[in-house]
Amino acid sequence: MIHGLPSMKSIKSLKSLVKRKTNAQEVCKSGWKMKPFLALMCTALLIFWYKTTNIQFEQTEIEETDYPFDMAKESEAVNDKLKGLPRGIIQSRSDLELKPLWSRGSLRSKGVEMTNRNLLAIPVGLKQKGNVDALVKKFLPANFTIVLFHYDGNMDKWWDLEWSSKAIHIVAQNQTKWWFAKRFLHPDVVSIYDYIFLWDEDLGVENFNPERYLKIVKSVGLEISQPALDHNSTEIHHKITLRSKTKKFHRRVYINRGHKRCSNTSSDPPCTGFVEGMAPVFSKAAWLCTWNLIQNDLVHGWGMDMKLGYCAQGDRTKNVGIVDSEYILHQGIQTLGESVPEKKKTARDVGTRRQGHTTFDSRTEIRRQSTWELQTFKERWSKAVEEDIKWIDPSSSSSMTKRKSNGNNRRLRRGSSSSHRVKHKRSQETSRTTTTHK
Repeated sequence: MIHGLPSMKSIKSLKSLVKRKTNAQEVCKSGWKMKPFLALMCTALLIFWYKTTNIQFEQTEIEETDYPFDMAKESEAVNDKLKGLPRGIIQSRSDLELKPLWSRGSLRSKGVEMTNRNLLAIPVGLKQKGNVDALVKKFLPANFTIVLFHYDGNMDKWWDLEWSSKAIHIVAQNQTKWWFAKRFLHPDVVSIYDYIFLWDEDLGVENFNPERYLKIVKSVGLEISQPALDHNSTEIHHKITLRSKTKKFHRRVYINRGHKRCSNTSSDPPCTGFVEGMAPVFSKAAWLCTWNLIQNDLVHGWGMDMKLGYCAQGDRTKNVGIVDSEYILHQGIQTLGESVPEKKKTARDVGTRRQGHTTFDSRTEIRRQSTWELQTFKERWSKAVEEDIKWIDPSSSSSMTKRKSNGNNRRLRRGSSSSHRVKHKRSQETSRTTTTHK
């Protein structure tokens, strides 16, 4: 070892020191290079967080409007009544599927696969038995549950039909489709069915296939629909329900003459967002809303067709439509409440005089009752809209603007309140400073 020269160890330590310094400088340089990127990432995250929070706030406000506190209280009251039961045993829903009185042991544990089930419900009278038979036979192969509402009391004469024992039969004398539906098709009872067909009995289905129909409905997102009416149908009340031979489906109609004009800008029924009461088809969600719309004491359903679009789970101009490729024939045969002879009625009671015998014109009386129910329904709707100050008409062109402005107003209020707090705090600090100087 030569004195005055650094040792090998000191040289190595010097090299490592220089290397560390170089590494530190490189890290520093790379850190400075990364800073703009990190700043950009932080800014992007802050913007994303703000927008997400803002959307969540607006959604909460909308939900509070759509589901008022009264509904939550009602649900809590029901839950209080169920406190005596363990939660796992509670079944709040049912169905309309027939169950056997007994089954083999191997089948008991398997149960029944309840997928892609649909429901067909029809009010029926014996005079339309042949037409109902043809109608039901179209639906059974498509995995439909059949419910017949017997309004004439003649249920026993249906058992000769091969499918009759597989159907649900409900009997009530001289009751309408909407009366039956309100009482026996509660949403909790029909919740397993994807679509509910609530049809009249006088519909010809020669050109209708339920499976093809539902395929179209699902593909275009129709929550409420009906098959188009054949041009040979009787009693076509609204042009929108008439079949278009060149389309698979349609959502609106165009009318250039008459007192009711319909164009591409029309947003109200019956120009768009409309189906008629003879053959409506509802999705599960739309039926829950519709069932609540049906008035318990207004059994003819007049006026309700103009409001069904409010149950379309969104924009009625998009979610309500008529299927043209699968169409039906409306025969217009009215058998519910047919004219029946009544003895010892006076002309004052009915208006038709025969010596000792009077024919009671039930159709005229039904029309009078329906007209009165229509007026009553309109009055109830107007009153409900007036009283519900939180309700915003979703079909109104200004409804979205109102919601946005309400959200903006809330944010402005929050901003103004926070700025007010800042100003108040500053004034307090200023007053304290002034007092100190004094």
